[in-house]
Amino acid sequence: MKKYLSSGSVDYVLLGTVILLCVFGLLMLTSAGSPLGFQKFGDSYHFIKQQLISFVIGMTLMVVMMNVDYKSLKKYSVHLLLVSIILLFSVFIPGIGASLLGGSRWISIGGAVFQPSELAKLSFIIYLAAWLESQKGKSGEIAKRSLYQFGILLAIVAGLIIAQPDMGTMSVVAIVAGVVLFSSGVDMKYIFSLIGVGGAIFLLLIKLAPYRLQRLTAFLNPENDIRGIGYHVYQSLIAIGSGGFFGVGLGKSRQKFNYLPEAAGDSIFAVIAEELGFLLSTLLVLTFLLLFIRGIRIARRAQDEFGKLLVTGIIAWIVLQAFMNIAALSSLIPLTGIPLPFISYGGSSLIITLAAVGIVLNVSKQGKH
Repeated sequence: MKKYLSSGSVDYVLLGTVILLCVFGLLMLTSAGSPLGFQKFGDSYHFIKQQLISFVIGMTLMVVMMNVDYKSLKKYSVHLLLVSIILLFSVFIPGIGASLLGGSRWISIGGAVFQPSELAKLSFIIYLAAWLESQKGKSGEIAKRSLYQFGILLAIVAGLIIAQPDMGTMSVVAIVAGVVLFSSGVDMKYIFSLIGVGGAIFLLLIKLAPYRLQRLTAFLNPENDIRGIGYHVYQSLIAIGSGGFFGVGLGKSRQKFNYLPEAAGDSIFAVIAEELGFLLSTLLVLTFLLLFIRGIRIARRAQDEFGKLLVTGIIAWIVLQAFMNIAALSSLIPLTGIPLPFISYGGSSLIITLAAVGIVLNVSKQGKH
């Protein structure tokens, strides 16, 4: 990939927002991960040490991508997507795939584990942005045929993610695809067609695995089965409610002591709400909203259609995932099992998300000022 030296400057507000979220995440992980770290590894700082390594790698990748011309990604969009699909297949291969937390979502490489679906989200957005730009100016009939071909590709990626099983990530990929398609000006009837097909597949999945329906409805009345399907949501609500307006104090969460599942991972927002209260939890939500606003600003000022769609997809992915995570732990939507970007424990998520931010920052460097 060729380097691009721009006279423009990056969006420092977005850069500062991301760094602030990461530092805040490291601080909260020090608290949320300490009980499990000591219990499993005899080291209260085990998770923060691992996350610091991922943070350094992620920041390095962000700086690299910030200085690589984003337009060069178009040439590699198909290759990146193919690599992601191969890696998604690999999680099912004995000796390569690693089963953790009841799912086959990781591959093991030299003792380290990597979650291919995180790379798949980014590579799919890059491919979709490049593909949509290439369709500009073509006749309606060609666009129609191409959209159906895209639908098949989306089904393959989503199918591999569902098989892991990972309904949360599948939902993020599908919704982000719809957002990018809408932003590109694709006829709404095609988008509604994809929504209809997706809805039918979703109903079929529920029919094939009834536990999914139970999980979907558990958020409505988690107290009906607080020792079973509603346990996670119920414990999350206890944590959030215990925090009140100002919180119980940093490091003083009770729910993180083996009551709240995934306290350092997907459920870390509940620990934040318990320790820091409603006030700072709201500020966290507003910080993600600021990220969204700056991202849309960068997308509108992008040099070309590819840059606009690329930023739209990346920002939609990060912010959508954040709000889905927070809403699920607040019992507003069903549990999704997806991490809170920049904050939840998870090396794959942090590294790939920071690399994606680097791409957005490069688009901002080359944008119209």
